[in-house]
Amino acid sequence: MKILAETSGNTAARQEYFEELKQQLESHAIAEERHFYTHLLEKDATVDLTRHGIAEHHEIDELIDKLDNTDMSSPAWLHHLKVLKEKVEHHLADEEQEFFNVAGRVLNEHQKTELASGYKKEMQQELKSA
Repeated sequence: MKILAETSGNTAARQEYFEELKQQLESHAIAEERHFYTHLLEKDATVDLTRHGIAEHHEIDELIDKLDNTDMSSPAWLHHLKVLKEKVEHHLADEEQEFFNVAGRVLNEHQKTELASGYKKEMQQELKSA
C-alpha cells in the first residue's frame, strides 16, 4: 500500500499495484473467514471479536469498491487509498494484539495447526486463481 500511495495518476503501475492489492486483500478475507472466523464463531469468548473482524472485511471491501469507482487520477482516489490503508492497518493490529491472543486461549494445538493449514492452502488456491 505504501508503494501504491507513492504512484500518481491513472498509470499502468498504479493499476498493477492496485489490482495486486485487491487480490491480496480478497484472498486474505476469504481464507480467514473460511478457516479461522467460522470456527471462532462457535466459541463464546471470540464471537464479538469474530463479528468485528468480519465487519472490518466488509468495510475494506466497500473502500475497494469506492476506489474502483473513482478516477485514479483524482485526488479523491488517493484519499480513499489512505483511508483503506488505515483500515487495513487497524484490522491487522486488532488481530495481532487482541484477536489472536484470545483465539490462542480457546483453541487447542491441533485446532490451531488445522486452521493454519487450511488458511495457507486456501491462500495458495486463491492466489493461483488470480
